[in-house]
Amino acid sequence: MPENMALQPPNPRYYTAEHEAFRASVRRFFEKEVAPHAEAWDEAGSFPRELYRKAAEAGLLQPGFPEAYGGAPCDAFYRMILFEERAWGGSGGIASGLFSHTIGAPPIAAVGSDALKARVLPQILSGEKISALAITEPGAGSDVAHLSTTARRDGDQYVVNGTKLYITSGMRADYFTVAVRTGGPGSGGVSLLLIEGDTPGLSRTELKKMGWWASDTAQLFFDHCRVPAGSLIGEEGKGFAAITKNFNHERLALAAAACGYAQVCFHDALAWARERHTFGKRLADHQVVRHQLVDMATRIEATRAMLDDLASRLDDGAAPVAQIAMAKNMATRTFQFCADRAVQLLGGMGYMRGSRVERLYREVKVMMIGGGAEEIMKDLAARQLGL
Repeated sequence: MPENMALQPPNPRYYTAEHEAFRASVRRFFEKEVAPHAEAWDEAGSFPRELYRKAAEAGLLQPGFPEAYGGAPCDAFYRMILFEERAWGGSGGIASGLFSHTIGAPPIAAVGSDALKARVLPQILSGEKISALAITEPGAGSDVAHLSTTARRDGDQYVVNGTKLYITSGMRADYFTVAVRTGGPGSGGVSLLLIEGDTPGLSRTELKKMGWWASDTAQLFFDHCRVPAGSLIGEEGKGFAAITKNFNHERLALAAAACGYAQVCFHDALAWARERHTFGKRLADHQVVRHQLVDMATRIEATRAMLDDLASRLDDGAAPVAQIAMAKNMATRTFQFCADRAVQLLGGMGYMRGSRVERLYREVKVMMIGGGAEEIMKDLAARQLGL
């Protein structure tokens, strides 16, 4: 198990022995089941579907979901650990695909009917089926109130037409949680539908990306797709609130993941600096290198402190929307800084394909864009703060 002795251990004020046991199990899974294959799966642009079942057996797909459907209710710190420790697999693409259900399935668990939850959640949480979220469109990303994909009621069905873009697990997902317009303009006309992957009229086109190669990303096309009315998630016209709540969870998860990847970059840079010799001494013995490592550690420590505070607030029942937006920006900037410094310290080796820091360096930007770009997060925080 890799350790960063230069970084302080998690604050015992927040993390119990049970939390730490879970942390060890998550890290162990990703070190064993993901890290040895990360380079090959990244180059292949995919990873085996069997990994979902293995993750379910290890208890990694269930945290945060209702026990009645195979889930494992938990506090915010367990979720933070899950997203932070998956970084030791060394591939954001694999992690984002493996955990696409953490953005696709929560609306089902939160507002779906009992029948809908019983039908799909056990299959998702056992790793049998893959869940994805379909919100973004060519003309509407974070601006969900202006989405244009329509769902027209026709008897006991909805007829869906439109396009979704940048959908994680879009090529392989069995279930899509889709934002649609069932009513008039604005947020009040938005609803959520569960659309199955084999629905007639649904087609998919794979998209190529700068990073996250192992995660399939797709554009979805809905051409008069007929969806049972019973697949409505929550109430008609009430989808916007469920989407907004889901965004907050997604953004905090992205922040925790970014902090985890920053720690991996620090770990690799520190190990290299201790082993690599230049001009008769270790890189770590050069003051300029030590200072760069301290700068990385400082940002990581500050980010972790902010995330721990947020998790505590959430468990106390607060809804710190502005602070979650700030944390996402802060954490992804920390990741960006640490990935850049790690590549720089590794020099030519850091630029080579197959190097973990090279892969993570390519993946930074999507973390700063996905779930709401930095500029969107700043505007959101400003509105919440009354600015």
